[in-house]
Amino acid sequence: MAPKGNKKSAKEQLPPAAKNSTPQQNSNNPPNWPPLKPLIPASDLYLETLLDDQIFIIRNLLTSTLCKTYVSFLSSLPLVTTPSRPKKYEAVRVNDRFQVHDPTFAEMLWSSTALEQLVSEEGGDAGAGAGAGLWGGEVLGLNPNIRIYRYGPGQFFDKHYDDSVPLSIPQTTTTAIRAKTTWTLLIYLTTCTGGETVFYPETPTKTKSSPQPEPLIVRLEAGMALLHRHGERCLLHEGREVTGGEKWVIRSDLVVRR
Repeated sequence: MAPKGNKKSAKEQLPPAAKNSTPQQNSNNPPNWPPLKPLIPASDLYLETLLDDQIFIIRNLLTSTLCKTYVSFLSSLPLVTTPSRPKKYEAVRVNDRFQVHDPTFAEMLWSSTALEQLVSEEGGDAGAGAGAGLWGGEVLGLNPNIRIYRYGPGQFFDKHYDDSVPLSIPQTTTTAIRAKTTWTLLIYLTTCTGGETVFYPETPTKTKSSPQPEPLIVRLEAGMALLHRHGERCLLHEGREVTGGEKWVIRSDLVVRR
């Protein structure tokens, strides 16, 4: 069900499953992920702005060959279908998912692909902590809470907000680092009919005469990464219904120091 009222009240009515939470995990044992090869060099890629300070994409972060390898591998995992009836105030989501806590894969996805370099470059050349303003703090990497989504025909994710989640990053020689998530990361592995990610920007002013901005529609491209703000500055968004084919997504989040 679409949230009603202003942004604050809508967010208050969207608890865990409609936010960037950490529900019960599907697996305690990380799978044996395929190598992230072949990849296009970071020097040949760039962070493309779709909405200033809110939404970026990276086309071809993963190659088409790698996407096919991952779809084949992910199809073998024990995906679980989301409940047909969400809890009160939760956004309706119908998909199949797999979730695992895997710091090793999160680090591989961050440092082996162009993500780390492109995110750091977008932050500027101010040295340590660069990009803190844009990304919400010193970027440490990706959330080890890895989620895999599969949407088939008739499946969708209704309008919702993604929340920020506090984390504690263990260290071998020092105390754990206090951290939090600030941006959602979606990596699309397939194209399909339907399934677009749609954002609903807010009106710049609060007057009744202000025209409602047009929705920003992100159409799927295999291998494309999407980064969008979450937490207090998250835009209302949805995953439209898939009408043909399958939509496969790898989900994580940018993690920054608190």
